[in-house]
Amino acid sequence: MTISFDKAFGVHQHTLNIRAKRAEILSSNIANADTPGFKAKDINFAQALQGAQQRQSFGLAATSEKHFALQMDTPGVTQYRNPLQPDTGDGNTVDVQQERSEFLRNSLEYQTSLEFMNSKISGLLKALKGEQ
Repeated sequence: MTISFDKAFGVHQHTLNIRAKRAEILSSNIANADTPGFKAKDINFAQALQGAQQRQSFGLAATSEKHFALQMDTPGVTQYRNPLQPDTGDGNTVDVQQERSEFLRNSLEYQTSLEFMNSKISGLLKALKGEQ
């Protein structure tokens, strides 16, 4: 009997990847807060998750270790953020307070997904060991 990790982990494996990518984008926004003309970006989480689940349903799995890894980003997932503050004159749309807030929120949601994954793995380990 084989274990399907896609069924065992559900959506949490995809949320971890999306949240990690979002953390990179948000940290890039914060790092470029003083760069003239830099436009703040963010990920549309719902679209990214839907795209990840659709790719999973296509069964894009490598059948040989010699296959190249296939990276397919869903178009329209990474978008420019609408600024909440007026333009300061340099064309930069990064609001550092908003970016930090979103980064903190994303970190908490990432940690939550890790906790769900940890509980799933613990349950699988107990099942494999025959524990209750």
